[in-house]
Amino acid sequence: MDQLGFIHDKLDIKILILFVLRRLPAAVDPETLLELCQVDGGIGYFDYSDCISELLQSEHMTEDDEGFRITEKGARNADAVESRLPYSVRSRALKRIAPVEERMRRQAMITARHTLDEKGCMVELAVADGKGEMIHLQLLCSGEEQARKMEKRFRKDAEAYYQKIVELLSE
Repeated sequence: MDQLGFIHDKLDIKILILFVLRRLPAAVDPETLLELCQVDGGIGYFDYSDCISELLQSEHMTEDDEGFRITEKGARNADAVESRLPYSVRSRALKRIAPVEERMRRQAMITARHTLDEKGCMVELAVADGKGEMIHLQLLCSGEEQARKMEKRFRKDAEAYYQKIVELLSE
């Protein structure tokens, strides 16, 4: 039976994985990486899994609690060989990567965390615009449950909360 797509061997799959990782600004979870690499009908799950294992062993990528990241070695090697991927595969991969990359960049500009100390539970909320912080708040909460709720809501719509605060203070 003929294979579908342009990607047919493990080397091409590895190059595609590194191509994707190289363009992401942060670690990516395994499921999202798999989805981003499914741009060609010729990639089988077992070959993909083998390639992930081999890239981890060869230290082209790493895995931690946050997910997969490309290493310097991986970025250097990917840069040298990614033109081997067919243009159509690279184009489809870039289209899939764009919204994930944007979401990661946005998440990196939002801080929402809490700490417990002798004063109680303090929640810290901040938004940056890429040039610097736009707002940075520290609030005393009644407990961790309230802090987690505030963090979740702030992460979901930080820009709107910033705008509301500016409007309230400008009236």
